Amino acid sequence: MKAFTLSTLALAILLSGCQPKQPDSSSAPQRVAATAQQQVASTPWWHDAVFYQIWPRSFNDTDADGHGDFNGMTAKLAYLQELGINALWLTPMFEAPSYHGYDFTEFYQVESDYGSMAEFEAFIQAADARGMKVILDLVINHISSEHEWFVRSAAGEAPYKDYFIWRDEMPAAGSGWGHAWSDNDKPDAVWHWNESRQQYYYAAFGASQPDVNLRHPDVVAEMEKMAKFWLDKGVAGFRLDAVRFAMEGGPDAQADTAETISYWQSFNQYVKSVNPHAYLVGEAWVDIPVAARYFGEGNGLDQGFDFEVGYKILGLLQQDTAAEAQFGTMQSNQQQVADASVLSQNVQQRADSLAPLHFFAPFLTNHDQERVAYQLTQHDGKAKLAAAMLFSSPGTPYIYYGEEIGLTQDRSGHDVFKRAPMLWDNSKQAGFTQSDNSWVEQLELFGEGFPNWWPDFLAQQLSAADRSVAAQQAQPNSIWQLYKFLIAQKKQRPELATDGSYDVSQLENGVVQITRQLNGSKTLFVLNLTDKPADISAINRTGLRASWAFDSDGDSLMAYGLLVLQSPE
Repeated sequence: MKAFTLSTLALAILLSGCQPKQPDSSSAPQRVAATAQQQVASTPWWHDAVFYQIWPRSFNDTDADGHGDFNGMTAKLAYLQELGINALWLTPMFEAPSYHGYDFTEFYQVESDYGSMAEFEAFIQAADARGMKVILDLVINHISSEHEWFVRSAAGEAPYKDYFIWRDEMPAAGSGWGHAWSDNDKPDAVWHWNESRQQYYYAAFGASQPDVNLRHPDVVAEMEKMAKFWLDKGVAGFRLDAVRFAMEGGPDAQADTAETISYWQSFNQYVKSVNPHAYLVGEAWVDIPVAARYFGEGNGLDQGFDFEVGYKILGLLQQDTAAEAQFGTMQSNQQQVADASVLSQNVQQRADSLAPLHFFAPFLTNHDQERVAYQLTQHDGKAKLAAAMLFSSPGTPYIYYGEEIGLTQDRSGHDVFKRAPMLWDNSKQAGFTQSDNSWVEQLELFGEGFPNWWPDFLAQQLSAADRSVAAQQAQPNSIWQLYKFLIAQKKQRPELATDGSYDVSQLENGVVQITRQLNGSKTLFVLNLTDKPADISAINRTGLRASWAFDSDGDSLMAYGLLVLQSPE
C-alpha cells in the first residue's frame, strides 16, 4: 500500500517561502508535511465559497424566447441555495454579437437577450439577500471587431488609433508567430488584414476578437472604469478571461510575460481600492508552476483555476482520453492514469509552487471542455467518484452547471454541445423554456449547415427519466444528492478546508482512500475505482461513522462504489 500526505500551511503563510519535508525513501509510507500556523483573523470570503458556474443563455428562460435570462436565474436562486451554493460565476452577460458573449460590443450594457439592467440589478440584490456572491466573466484581453473602439481605430481616428496592435506587414512563416497555446507557426492565425486601415491587426482568438493594446494608458484606464462600474452594481468580483495573453512581447513571448503579470498586479490594486473585498480569479490554462505566477507574490490575482486536477480525476475514471484543451498548454493532460497517487502529486505541486495552496481553485470541467458525464459515458457511479475526489481536494471548488445531475452532451465538436440548456424536469423542453424552440435550435447562430441536433438529444434525455433536476432530487442516492452532501460537508467540516491534511493511499485491489484531518476532526473517502466488488475490511474505521454509503455492506464496496466516513462533529 502506498500513502502520500500533505499538511498545508495556514492561509497567511506563503508556501513558496517554506520548503516541505522530502518524502522518506524507505518502505514506510511516503510523507510530506508542513507546520500549520495560526490562521489570519479575517479569512477572505472566497476561501469558504462553493462556486457554481452559470451559462446564462442555457440556465432558465422566463419570457419564452428560448434564451435564458436574468429573471430565470433569480427564479432558480432557491434551487441553488438548497444545493448549498454560496457563490456564482456568470459567463459573459454584456452586449455582444455572438451567442457566447466573449466579444463585447458594449462595456456598460447587459446582453439584451438576457433582459434589462434593472432585471440584472434585481438578480444581484436577490442573490445578496440569500448570502450569495456573484462574479462576472470579464474579458480584458480582447473585444469585438464591431466595438466602436475598433471601428474608429481602423479609421485612424484619435485617440483610438493605437487602442489595438497594428503593423504594416504580415510576419513571415517561420517567424514564430501563431497561437501561443498550440506551438504552431502560422502568423495568419493571429495577424489579420483590415481593409479600412490597410494594415494587419493582432487578434489571438480570431479576426472578430482583436486584442486591445494594454500598453495604452487610455485603454488601461477604461478597463478600470469598467470594473468599477460593475463593482458599484454590487458584483463581488470577476473571473478574468485569458489572463495569460494580456501583454504580448513578440513571437517568443505571447503568453505569461513579465508585463502581463505586472498588469494584473496593477489591475488587482485598482480593484481593491474600489472594494477591498472584491475577488479576482484568473483563467490561466497552463501547468501549475506557470499558473502560480499570477499570484504575483501576494499582489496579483486572489485565485487561479487548477486545470490539472480535473484531468487527473477523469484520467483515473476513464479508459479513453479526455478532450483537447482549446487554449491551454498543459503538458500532462489527456492521459489515462491508474495510480491514485496523481491526486497527492497534484496537491503537492500546488504546495511547491510560487503561490500558496489557497490560491488554487479546483474543478472538473468548464464551458470549454467536454462535460464530465459525456467523458464518463453517463456512468453515474463514476460521476459520483469524480465529485468525491473534487470535494476532497483542498481549495475553492467550482461546479459547472448541470454537473450536479450528470448533464451530458450530444457529441463533441462545436462548443454549443457543452453549453446546452439545463434539464429541470421531464416536461416539454425539460422545463428550460415555454417556447417551442430553445436557443440551440436557432441555427443561424452557429453558421451555415449546422445540424438541428437538439430535438433528438432532448428526447433521449427525457426518455431516460432520471436525468433532470426533479428526478434526481427524488432519488436518495442520486448524483444531485451526493453533490448536496459534499457541498454541506465542505462548508461544515474544518478538515475539508485548505488547512486540513491531505492523504491518498491505494490498496492492492484498487480501492482508494483519501483522508482529510484537522485538530481531531477527520473525513475518510473510500472509493472503488474498479468494475468489481472490493474488500474494504482492512480499512481502519475506528471512531468513524458512515455519512454517505453507496453499494457498501460494511466489509465490501461494490463496483465504482463510494463510502464516506467521518468522526463525530
